[in-house]
Amino acid sequence: MCKEHIKVLSKVKSGELSFCKQCEVYHLEFNNIYLELSEGEFQQFKDYVEDIEIDYWEHRYACAKVRRKIPIPSMQPNLVLMFRRQEINELKKLLNFSYIEVFERTLYVSDIDYTLILN
Repeated sequence: MCKEHIKVLSKVKSGELSFCKQCEVYHLEFNNIYLELSEGEFQQFKDYVEDIEIDYWEHRYACAKVRRKIPIPSMQPNLVLMFRRQEINELKKLLNFSYIEVFERTLYVSDIDYTLILN
């Protein structure tokens, strides 16, 4: 993988999607996840993420004590990637290619990942 062959397709606060013209591989960096995907694998992943029923998974795992309730299974049977609603929405933006987040914008409440505890 050579840096001069890499083109950044989209970028958000938590990661970026790039494409290597030389090896024809998509590079997805998102939080602490890094994936290298071929064209077919990328399209399957993108379709899967677009079709996730966020409300269903949040309801299904409503009683679970985990913060991230939306699963994305992997080919490895004992590995499932878990996400929050905000992360899935951000991942969808990232996979749509046309999004480069401008950081000099208004900060919204949904941008803040913080559990407020009132004592």
